[in-house]
Amino acid sequence: MVKNSTFVKSLLLASSVALVMPMASTAGAAQDSRRHLGSYRDWDAFVYGTGAKRTCHMISVPKSSNANKKNVRRGDIYVMVSHRPEYGVIGEINAVLGYPIRQGSTAAINVDGRKKVEFFTEGSGAWAYDPKDDAAVVASMKRGSGMTVKAASQRGTRTTDRFSLSGFTAAYNAISKACG
Repeated sequence: MVKNSTFVKSLLLASSVALVMPMASTAGAAQDSRRHLGSYRDWDAFVYGTGAKRTCHMISVPKSSNANKKNVRRGDIYVMVSHRPEYGVIGEINAVLGYPIRQGSTAAINVDGRKKVEFFTEGSGAWAYDPKDDAAVVASMKRGSGMTVKAASQRGTRTTDRFSLSGFTAAYNAISKACG
């Protein structure tokens, strides 16, 4: 279960605006249709909207974070996996690193030290270059126990965030059922 409930509540609000508002006809419809599907060890799953316009995602926060400099201040850090069936998006991974990422750099996603994929970055987030990369990383995450995300800030600070994959498959199955 995601341990920081204040973070989860703020993420729910932010993600409902970011994910559902472009797809919903009114703000009220988006707010009324948000639903927590469940907590699955270190992952939480959610669905927004109804019918063809529904969006599902699952989130987790890091178990640990390290930086090559002391006294590094960061915003919210999490990994989210989303299904947006209306747009044909299944299993899209987004890593939010809590700082502006160095322009033109990539973030390295590594599952259990075996599956490493470079993601493109924009602002404080990172995404796969190709949906096939998302699918490959999701498959590794289902089998894995841990994942690291490494990136560098605009100031040159290098960070490593370590995520547990405990509960990943159950959360993924929940969003797949709700948005399948």
